[in-house]
Amino acid sequence: MSRTKHASLTAILATLALVTGVCFAQPNTALEEAVNARSAEDMARDGARHPQQTLEFFSVEPGMTVAEALPGGGWYTKILVSYLGEHGTIFGVNYPDKLWPMFSFSTDEMVKNRIAKTKEFPKMVAGFTDNGIHAKGFTFNTVPQEALGSVDRVLLIRALHNLNRFESTTGMRSQALAAVHTMLKDDGLVGVVQHRAPADADDATTDGSRGYLKQAAVIAMFTDAGFELVASSEINANPKDQPGNSDIVWRLPPSYTDSKEDPARKAAMAAIGESDRMTLTFQKAK
Repeated sequence: MSRTKHASLTAILATLALVTGVCFAQPNTALEEAVNARSAEDMARDGARHPQQTLEFFSVEPGMTVAEALPGGGWYTKILVSYLGEHGTIFGVNYPDKLWPMFSFSTDEMVKNRIAKTKEFPKMVAGFTDNGIHAKGFTFNTVPQEALGSVDRVLLIRALHNLNRFESTTGMRSQALAAVHTMLKDDGLVGVVQHRAPADADDATTDGSRGYLKQAAVIAMFTDAGFELVASSEINANPKDQPGNSDIVWRLPPSYTDSKEDPARKAAMAAIGESDRMTLTFQKAK
């Protein structure tokens, strides 16, 4: 949208607000442009992930310092670095190195690559933009001095289940949330998107090992870590996803873990779509 058209739209909304008494939110064109600037392959999942609505709900703004947990291949990072701009900062925060070998599917090569990705985060960011944004990678147990008390938003997008599944043996989830608390500014927010188990699911099957956590359990873990719930949203909800006690989240698209060679089951999983997800914001408890 051109500046002239944007100014005209803003004026129209302002006039309507005066006439009707209704408050209209101005369109976030900068975020929309960052979302729409990606490849068709990345945008193919927008209908399930709702990146613009999610980042708007988390109140992410240009120039902020944002810590993104588990940036992976950069699906959200591409949007964030473009949107935050030259005055922004992006931290890529990964699991502690000792967690990677704990997965049953781990190989020496996989562990080596995952550990290397932390230091390579700035290089990945440079591949997405040349706007000069400051980027740094670290783990939950190696938070640098520059990140302490400096972060406006910490984003934990589908990042909690593996931390929680090893909590009883390693305390990793508690350590990670303590790190989040030290990074966050006093007026900062934590944004959470997480695969959601039904409220009446068996607790023994919702520790994160199947990918799912109960929403009440997530709220409780943040409360115990010194946070309070600010708001919740159904932006990323999918009522078609009703997992049984033995269902793993990776049965669904895009993974199709147990149905790649079974066309009928794959079609059934495709009809469900991606997982049902809670979307929550937290702040430091007052």
